[in-house]
Amino acid sequence: MTQGSEFKRSGERTVDTVLHRFEQWARDTPGAPALIAGPDSLGYGQLDARANQLAHHLIAAGVPADGLVAVGTARPAELVVALLATLKAGASYAVVGVDVPGTGRQQLATIQPYALLAHGAHQARLDDGKGLRMIRLGAERSEIDGRPTEAPARSGPGRTAAVLFTGGKQPRPVPVGHDRLLGAHEGWAEVAALTPEDRHLITTGSDGTAFAAGWTRALCSGGALVLPERSPWTAEAIRGAVEAEKVTVVHTHPAGAVQLLLRDRQASAARVLDKSDEALRSLRMVTVTGDRLFLDELAALQARLRTGARLLDVYGLAESAGAGTWFELPQLSRPQDDPERLSLIGTPFPGYSATLHGGELRLTPPDGGDAIPTGDLAGLRPDGLLEFGGRIRDRITVAGRSRDPHPLESVIRTHPGVGGVLLAEVEGRDGARGLAAYISPPADATAWPPGSELPEIGELREHLEGRLPAAQSPRTVVKLRALPRNRAGQEDRSALPLPVRQAAAARGAHSGKYGKYGPTVGDDLVAGCGFGCAVLVLAFFTMLLTDVFWPGSTDLTGVPEPWATFFSVLYLFEYVAFAVGVLFLIFGRSRMRPRRHAPTLTRTAHLAVAYLLLAWWPQDNSYRLAAKNDWALQAALVYAFNVPLMIAGAIVVRYVTLKPASVFDFED
Repeated sequence: MTQGSEFKRSGERTVDTVLHRFEQWARDTPGAPALIAGPDSLGYGQLDARANQLAHHLIAAGVPADGLVAVGTARPAELVVALLATLKAGASYAVVGVDVPGTGRQQLATIQPYALLAHGAHQARLDDGKGLRMIRLGAERSEIDGRPTEAPARSGPGRTAAVLFTGGKQPRPVPVGHDRLLGAHEGWAEVAALTPEDRHLITTGSDGTAFAAGWTRALCSGGALVLPERSPWTAEAIRGAVEAEKVTVVHTHPAGAVQLLLRDRQASAARVLDKSDEALRSLRMVTVTGDRLFLDELAALQARLRTGARLLDVYGLAESAGAGTWFELPQLSRPQDDPERLSLIGTPFPGYSATLHGGELRLTPPDGGDAIPTGDLAGLRPDGLLEFGGRIRDRITVAGRSRDPHPLESVIRTHPGVGGVLLAEVEGRDGARGLAAYISPPADATAWPPGSELPEIGELREHLEGRLPAAQSPRTVVKLRALPRNRAGQEDRSALPLPVRQAAAARGAHSGKYGKYGPTVGDDLVAGCGFGCAVLVLAFFTMLLTDVFWPGSTDLTGVPEPWATFFSVLYLFEYVAFAVGVLFLIFGRSRMRPRRHAPTLTRTAHLAVAYLLLAWWPQDNSYRLAAKNDWALQAALVYAFNVPLMIAGAIVVRYVTLKPASVFDFED
């Protein structure tokens, strides 16, 4: 492929852009697959022709050179056509989301596009009555005279190639020039060793930087871009597409990588059986962007890829067109202590440079622009690798001082039962403020249900003793199956739920006895019905098993009324008690955690309560079959059942009367 191919726009110029790279591949390999999207699949020649048609349509509609066109559609193949056509028309593009109309309208409100290019249904969804100029996507193919398939004659590329949006609830537009977009692609091409044989799949939304700038990795290197037939991707569809289309490179965020490689049903089965995941055999690389990853998480993900496949942890910004620094485990020169505390972002992409100013990381792109303040903290290790240190915007107040939560969260992750951690300040019942740790299970956890092995606050504080000062240790925990994340895949601290007491206070502050929203009767009713049904089913099976283990123990032949009825009711109570005990043994531990006793006492009390309920069924049946003068058996039964019942009762008394260890009490 010839670098810097000619680009004719009302005059001869030699300019290199991502558009020229794509057009060169379209000329050299017109029959090669470019977009793989079911019936909407296109080869390079077809894609180029379609983009040329739409570019002529845009020019005829009055789109000025260097004008901004907002593109919104749920048809991924049409979206890529629109991006290329906009560049061919000499304009710049901004992809707005359509799967969540509110987000798309927010994005449109932050920019002033010349026009919105979308299908009719999506135009109605995105236009909130502000009178946007509309260009209907697809109209260029319905016109009688048609449109030429040659590239339009326009002036060279303008200053801006694309406007990318940052993640989060309040999207911020970031203009990106042609040089920067090309520089990001070239950095990716070198780091990821992109080839024309690659088939790329980008799991994130089309309005995010990962797609709005990442399409170049496939189409500017001669590879194919695998798209959903209708956006967005689902977890099941991603796995199916990887297997069916022999995808070689998946670009995703941390949660997406965990789902694909560890938590998907097939991935979990392969991991439990210690087998390779056959559906992912085609993968040679997974790139993860959007948020921090710790070394233990990287190792768990890497272990699920076949030998020789690469796992890249990429740190990039919208301002740098999705490139910046990259890290993979082979960059480490030796084994690391405490991998669960280390989040490395590695070394800069080719052409980029990274500097530290007051601890803040700044990236300088290869296009000669100024250094970009990232708002993130980092440090340079002796081995030359950059270590992530947290985000300045996430700072919280701990013991009267402003602190970065990332180092504290890293220490909490040293508990073997904790995978993800976010710290937040919360208010106790006495008005004092303290730290709450929002924790989720490790990425490779196998416990069911998810999160069932997360530590309670007493156990966690016991683990942190000597690792963190008491003032920096969390005073309560909130257990989550997964940390909340925004559309870009970043951990979303603003979406953390309130602890129970604060949430109840917030509801009650609105109005009336129960507050604006009223008590959670529906939730309680559903939970109660489920528990009741489970008790009845277990009690029924317990009744059936009684005659199996103790034949004749419930035979009431010859017992007069009303005593036979009284004994029958007693047997029913024993069945139900045993069923409740089984359920409490399995699920009751989580209901005891809010008391925040020492973990050993809580575990013991949990087992004691379960035993008090479970023991009645075997105890009474055994006694009924024992001869009254069989003193050896009677003594054995007393010591096997009665004495443990006394001990269990004492343990429960200790648990109920002992004051919780924590000085903060956020939950009842």
